[in-house]
Amino acid sequence: MKLNKEEVIDRFKEFYEAYPDVSEPKYKKLIDKMKIEGKSSLYIDFDDLIDFDFDLSEQLLNEPEDILASPSQALKEVYGAEANKRLTARFINLPPTERIDIRDIRAVHINKLIQVEGVVRRTSEVKPEVIEAVFSCERCSEYITIMQDSHIFKTPVTCSNPACGRNGPFTLVKTYSKFIDWQNIKIQEKPEKLKGGRLPWIMDCIIKDDIVDLAQPGNVVTIVGILKTVQEGSTKSGGKKTTFTKSIEVNSIEIKEKDIQDLELSEEDEEKILELSSDPKICENITNSIAPSIFGNQHVKYAVALQLFSSEARILNDGTRIRGDSHILLVGDPGVAKSQILKYINLVAPRSIYTSGKGTSAAGLTAAVIRDETSGSFALEAGALVIADNGIACIDEIDKMSNEDRSSIHEAMEQQTISIAKAGIIATLNARASILAAANPKRGRFDSYKPLGEQIDLLPTLLSRFDLIFILTDKPKESEDKKIAEHILKLHSNEKQSIMPVLGTDEIRKYAIYSKKTIKEITLTEEAKNRLLEFYVSIRKKGEEKNTPIPITARQLESLIRLSEARARMRLSDKVMVEDVEDIIQLYMKSIEEIGKDPETGEIDIDMIMTGRPKSQRDKITVIMDIISNLDKKNNNEGALTSEVYEEARAENISDSFTRKIIDELKQKGDVYEPRPDRLKLTLL
Repeated sequence: MKLNKEEVIDRFKEFYEAYPDVSEPKYKKLIDKMKIEGKSSLYIDFDDLIDFDFDLSEQLLNEPEDILASPSQALKEVYGAEANKRLTARFINLPPTERIDIRDIRAVHINKLIQVEGVVRRTSEVKPEVIEAVFSCERCSEYITIMQDSHIFKTPVTCSNPACGRNGPFTLVKTYSKFIDWQNIKIQEKPEKLKGGRLPWIMDCIIKDDIVDLAQPGNVVTIVGILKTVQEGSTKSGGKKTTFTKSIEVNSIEIKEKDIQDLELSEEDEEKILELSSDPKICENITNSIAPSIFGNQHVKYAVALQLFSSEARILNDGTRIRGDSHILLVGDPGVAKSQILKYINLVAPRSIYTSGKGTSAAGLTAAVIRDETSGSFALEAGALVIADNGIACIDEIDKMSNEDRSSIHEAMEQQTISIAKAGIIATLNARASILAAANPKRGRFDSYKPLGEQIDLLPTLLSRFDLIFILTDKPKESEDKKIAEHILKLHSNEKQSIMPVLGTDEIRKYAIYSKKTIKEITLTEEAKNRLLEFYVSIRKKGEEKNTPIPITARQLESLIRLSEARARMRLSDKVMVEDVEDIIQLYMKSIEEIGKDPETGEIDIDMIMTGRPKSQRDKITVIMDIISNLDKKNNNEGALTSEVYEEARAENISDSFTRKIIDELKQKGDVYEPRPDRLKLTLL
């Protein structure tokens, strides 16, 4: 039976005062709490309304335009507030039939109450919107009130004063008019809904009153509102178009902090996960199930598996935040399946974004300030790292990005925030994402006669922020080549079953979700702490002697702790055991030996990553600069002869090719200049 507005108000008053029981009215208590806290919104669980009156709930879903104001009117009467206080009843948790994906919104949903979920892409500034406009007749000074209930501004037709009755002119009296806050936000589909490379669909949402400015770009939100339409502009011939743009007039907005953990897991899923975790080889099983189409590279698969589980961020007493996410860089020859690993992680991670090289700009990765096409004001739009918040950002061909664009992710990698200060907008957005990046060597393929670290075309400031860096080389080796060829042939034949992984992509995803949901506080056992301490101190000891490279820094120790905690979480344990630490130390040494080994001394030198050069080379550069300085003084400050510089460098066992390279670099940086041909001089600091 259809109820009119008065009947709806009466039913809602009864709902507030008597649900679920007159002696224990749930919403009457919430209304009393609203009074104390001075709030103006009451949140109603739709399940409660269905339980109270099914027909009323159906009418609200199907005819919200007609009766959505009635619950707020009933709230005002029960609240007993002064007449000018604006109160709103807001609904959450709509039935599953009304929870619509953004891309599934169709014409049948127009003017219906629906619930959508998405990531906030853009937020506009908060503006005042007039809801009750008071006009003054310029002929007789009569005040006329016009309610504004649509997006088109209404003005009086004639003066309401019988003695006047003219049709204007009228002036808006802003002092007596009533305004509320108004904001437009754009939400797009969540990244996990976009598997398969589909373009994200975007929806405009209009937010009003006390819920404006709650959501920031990058937040995952659940929105309940009415789907509205506005006819599009004129055609070339001057007539109106038959198509309409759609937007949601928001009734309620909820911000989800940890949306990944809200993904539903059935009881059977949880039982299966606990069964899997009881296997002592669970870490090995997960590693072997990562990218099964790729042969070998077990250490890389293990590292990205750890990245899927990650560790919890720590907030210290002084407010400092230490990230829990690990960053991994893969640098390798063409054809070693770097992109395949990234694509697989993008597919299996509960939340992820995939982006590649040249098609990525700094604004696209972090955030952009753009001019809103409707209002003309500036708005903040979230980039890939903000949308990948609490997930993994896969950046392929990171070496193809410009240095300026790459440098924009420094803050995102360490502080895990994005700071913007443009066009009067100053904001800090969350970007708590792990980064899995892939790059090619400088000249396309690794040169086995040159140090590997020198062939990575990334700045040391960026390199030093990666927890693990893996070098993947494609060297001919008969036994390995045969195994790889057999593996590829199996993939392309009917023997696919023989390379089926232990765990499928869905199982790995659900396992990762469950682990993050249940394992929160991860602690190091005393044995694990002692092993980390022993390893750190013993490897640092090698750098105590004068003129020896520094093998490891505190940043690497933090990486080891993060990865050890991720391994514990992979086992569904909240305690890091000494076995976890041993395993991670082996993985770390595998990474550091490939990139951090000084080719001349054979020793591990962390400065290969931190500065881009091993200590042995930095010492030679100092020698070359000293030679130039001394020869310059000998020549009465007229500059060192280039031929003499080469001669003295040879006496110090420095090759001509290295000397030439360093002189060119010093000239490029401005540390050395030529006062005249064949003369070199150091720039005075």
